[in-house]
Amino acid sequence: MASRPKGYGLTAELAAKTASKYDVESAKTAGEWIQQLTGLSPIGSSSEEMQEWLKDGFVLCSLINAIQPDSVKNLKRQKMSFKQMENISKFLDAADKYGVKRTDLFQTVDLFEGQNMPQVIITLFNLSSMSLKKGFTGPSIGVKMANKNERELDEQKLREGRNVIGLQMGTNQGASQKGMTAYGLGRQVAPNK
Repeated sequence: MASRPKGYGLTAELAAKTASKYDVESAKTAGEWIQQLTGLSPIGSSSEEMQEWLKDGFVLCSLINAIQPDSVKNLKRQKMSFKQMENISKFLDAADKYGVKRTDLFQTVDLFEGQNMPQVIITLFNLSSMSLKKGFTGPSIGVKMANKNERELDEQKLREGRNVIGLQMGTNQGASQKGMTAYGLGRQVAPNK
């Protein structure tokens, strides 16, 4: 993050807007959830503290291994930057394979450089939601994702549906303009008195 130049103008406005989306309560909830599953204690719930805690990827890889064992192999705390980013990438790949949508995942630089910490927290909530959907019985945060509700209809039901005239086809019920203007006259916005 030290080599990234400070943004001005629109860049600064966008960075401020992204930073304003960070919710300390959601981060605290996510940190407590990770602690319950991994036993690793968060150092705080501010954006900087969460970034520092999760930055090396070890906590995230421990989390995905707690939800689905052996998702990330050869897990070690790393000191070198590229190894830390590799750990974050391993977590993201494991979460993708687990079923979290790619659009719900953060980018490696979002966490490593602290560029988009709100998206990191959203990813954690979505990971928990997916684990609930897959039957994980441990602690969770967020909501359970809905299961697909497919319906099997027999031929008779399908034929009955074709006979129903929907309201999109039009109706002669309700309000109409019948009797409002005589044929051949223009519509007058301010009628003559």
